[in-house]
Formats: sequence, C-alpha cells, structure tokens
Amino acid sequence: MTKIVNHWIGGKTAEGASGTYGPVTNPATGEVTTKVAFASVEEVDAAVAAAKEAFRSWGLSSLAQRTSILFRFRALLDAHRDEIAALITAEHGKVHSDALGEVARGLEIVDLACGINVQLKGELSTQVASRVDVASIRQPLGVVAGITPFNFPAMVPMWMFPLAIACGNTFVLKPSEKDPSAAVRLAELLAEAGLPEGVFNVVHGDKVAVDRLLEHPDVKAVSFVGSTPIARYIHTTASAGGKRVQALGGAKNHMLVLPDADLDAAADAAVSAAYGSAGERCMAISAVVAVGAIGDELVEKIRERAEKIKIGPGDDPTSEMGPLITATHRDKVASYVAGAADEGAEVVLDGTGHTVDGFENGHWIGISLLDKVPTTAKAYQDEIFGPVLCVLRAETYEEALDIVNASPFGNGTAIFTRDGGAARRFQLEVEAGMVGVNVPIPVPVGYHSFGGWKDSLFGDHHIYGNDGTHFYTRGKVVTTRWPDPADAPSGVDLGFPRNH
Repeated sequence: MTKIVNHWIGGKTAEGASGTYGPVTNPATGEVTTKVAFASVEEVDAAVAAAKEAFRSWGLSSLAQRTSILFRFRALLDAHRDEIAALITAEHGKVHSDALGEVARGLEIVDLACGINVQLKGELSTQVASRVDVASIRQPLGVVAGITPFNFPAMVPMWMFPLAIACGNTFVLKPSEKDPSAAVRLAELLAEAGLPEGVFNVVHGDKVAVDRLLEHPDVKAVSFVGSTPIARYIHTTASAGGKRVQALGGAKNHMLVLPDADLDAAADAAVSAAYGSAGERCMAISAVVAVGAIGDELVEKIRERAEKIKIGPGDDPTSEMGPLITATHRDKVASYVAGAADEGAEVVLDGTGHTVDGFENGHWIGISLLDKVPTTAKAYQDEIFGPVLCVLRAETYEEALDIVNASPFGNGTAIFTRDGGAARRFQLEVEAGMVGVNVPIPVPVGYHSFGGWKDSLFGDHHIYGNDGTHFYTRGKVVTTRWPDPADAPSGVDLGFPRNH
C-alpha cells in the first residue's frame, strides 16, 4: 500500500481535500513509494487561519514558555535523529551520514533558538530628558511562512521555524513536494514537545500553495531557499504585497587554489565539496580556479580521489554518494557533461551512464570532472546542482579573482593558500557573502548568519544568526515620562519627602 503524506494544520494531521497528489520516489530504486497531498487555496487558508488564531496567545507568551518547549523539542530531535535521517535518505537519496549531518546542522539553530532570551534583549536609555526614559524593544511579526527546497528537507526548515517561533511568531511551512516526510515528522515532534496547536503548520503542494502564501494578507513574512529564478519571483511577488522577504537563491561557488597551497589538502577539499551529497548543495564547490603552473598536478590529484568514490544506495553504509533526486534532474545534469567538449572543455571524468548493480532503475550518475573550462561554457555559467566539477585556469591571483567576481552569483567561495596576506586580500576583495580560508564549504555556525551576495540573495536579511532574529521581529521604541511621586496631589501620601 502506498504511503500518503498529508498536511499538518492546527496541531494535527489534515487529510488532503483537493484530490490532487504528487509522487514521491525512492531515488535509489526509481519506485514511487509515497503520495503527497497537494493543498488547494482553501487548505492554505486554513493553515494560515490556524496560525493567526494561535498567534493571539503565542505572541504574548513568555520567553520561558517558548524556550522550555524548544528545549524539549531539541531533546526529541536528538533522540530521533537516526529516524529523521532515514526518512531523508529514503526520499532524497543522500547517504545516511550526510543525512545525519543535515540533522546536526539543524540542531545548531534549535540550540540558538533555545537561547533566544539573549537575542531579544532590548535597550534602555534613562534620563534622556528630565524624567524621560527611552526603550527599544523587539516584537514578533505574526504569521510567517517558509518555502524550502528538496536538498535539505530537515535542515533548511530548521534554519527558519525555530527562530521564528522562539521570537513569538507562528509558522506555515511549505516543504518540497519531492521529499515531504521529514517536515511532517518535525511537526509531530514539536507537538510532542508541547507546542500549542496552530503555532507550526505544514502544507504540501506546488505553485498553487506557494502563490497563495505569497499573496495571503495575513502572512507577514516569507523565507525561501531555492534557485535564483524562483528566489527572484518570491521576492518580487511577496514584496509587492508588503511582506518582509528573505529569499536565498542559487550559486556557483569557486575555490581558488594558489601555487603555494597544499595540493593534497586542496584536492581532498575539492572532492568532498564538489561531490558530497551528489553535488545537490547550494554551497557545493562547482568551480576550482587553479592559479599558475599547478593546474595539471591538481587535476590529477582530484581525478585520483574522485575515481575511488563508492556510489550506491543511501542506506548502504559503504556508499559515499547516492543518486540524484529525480530521473529528470539526472538527465539535465548529464546534458552539461555531454556538451562540455563541444564548448571547449576537456572531459577528464565522464559520469554519465553510470548504473548500480541491482538498482538499475535508480537515478544514478557518476562523478564528472571537466578541465580547462572556458567561462563561456554552460557547464560553468549555470548552477548544475549535481556531481560535476569544473576546473578553470588562471595565470595570476588577480585574473582568478576577476573570474570569481564576474560571476552573477555570490553565495560562497574559498581560497587555499599558505600565505596569510593573500588570504586576507581575498576575503576583503572577493564579492561573495561567505568566504572560506582553507575551508571549502564555509557554512557559518548557527550564531553567525548564512547568506550570499548578488543573485544569490534577494532581500536585506541573511538567514539564522542575528539576521534571523531581526528578520522575525520588528523594532519598537517607547518613550516614557512619569511625574515624581513627591509631586502627587495634596492628600495622597506615598511616603516620599516633599522638601525639593
């Protein structure tokens, strides 16, 4: 019997009423294992209404109440991390260790939310004028929404909702319809932790659900992670409706390798950053820029390591890389490799056509490595979102920097070098939101914010960290003046002297 994933509205399962369902596939086998209910406009409205009603009390709840629930949620999440990782593997395809890492990174933001008391402290200036004080406070927005991608079905939602609800908002999540089960399990754990009904809701679906959240007058803010074209659409549409928006888009992350770098360390980093999670990461390194005469040696070291990666089902403990999410995506990724030679690149490794014995119907693709890729090639210009690494050549640091800064994307970047001065120049001169120095994937820890520049981010706020707290709250300044008790009308004695 095919499993059905339904919505979560008002603290309980809400069976799909639209009659429309989408398929959820096990990427390792190609088999449709699950159907997910697609929400109608009316079902989205029901979720928003539940969240709006819950905000009436949750928005006024104490910090102690909110954080105590989040502490219990954190304990449950930790206890069920293997279970959630297994759900991710079954629907996304990533290997179990990658899925566990995803849950661990989500836990970092839950940790941050548990300590939200410090983040929400206001400011007070006393005696700005005679008997006048001024205080700055931060208050929740109301109902906020999150629209999240398939590649991190647990982590990216946890980049959003823990902080949002800790700040006193209520939340409606629209996860990817390709791997929806993890989101529903998180909702169940929140309920088990004691979260009041309606504070956290999940609606599944397609553009119908997304557009309704973007236009709904009771949704005050929208968080999004996904491709650049959709991020731009989300930002434009929601902003036009007066909503606050943080929309994180696509990437083409570069790794510069200078001639003085430890090439073994650089090759290890390039392989793990390019091919981990089958390249389906917005922070994957997809372009290595080799500077000077080291290019041939570096490419050979990368090739040697890449050829040893074991590809197989995500639930096989020996697998180091799993399949891609869908057959359609697999074919699109393969098309970039197939056309690379005609565009001037040298195909060092061609992973197209790869299969796994016993799982021939899975969405498999092998490791691809392209060398001497021109900046005009589609494999370089587009975000491929698969296990394809492009190597570009540059004679100097300045030429390499120009390549990076000419990209329309500015999510993350890295430099490998032993020269502190060169690294310092790079971190100041590169046009990207996150920079790694001898660190290939510079995803910041939970108490620093994540976000890119240029076409990798639409909106003024990065996600989680201090930016996350500011995004989910709005400031208010209160100016107060109280008469001195000694000035009370005659006949009222509060015990204060009247000798001034």
